[in-house]
Amino acid sequence: MESVQQRKLLSGLCHGAIFFSSTIVTVAIPIVILYITEDSVVKANARESLNFHINLYIYGLIAGVLTIVLIGIPLLMILGVISIVMPIIALIQVLNSPDQPYRYPFIFRLV
Repeated sequence: MESVQQRKLLSGLCHGAIFFSSTIVTVAIPIVILYITEDSVVKANARESLNFHINLYIYGLIAGVLTIVLIGIPLLMILGVISIVMPIIALIQVLNSPDQPYRYPFIFRLV
């Protein structure tokens, strides 16, 4: 497989992992890719994907707690839309410019 095609595939897989399920699989795929690849762009995309997943879990937990005061319900709906739209944007960016890692806006980078 050509290097650019492999970069597109692995980077796209990192960002698209969120669509497979909402369980540990979404986090496991970027972690595995982070450890098996030598490509710095793919590693950066895997880290960014992990950070996005971790942020979604944290924001979901906070919104879940806030449902007690009824402000969490709209926050959960907004979070649901963000969890679908942002990975699609990331996939498009990664496939259009495979030489640059995608950076999600407004997230904390923990990894």
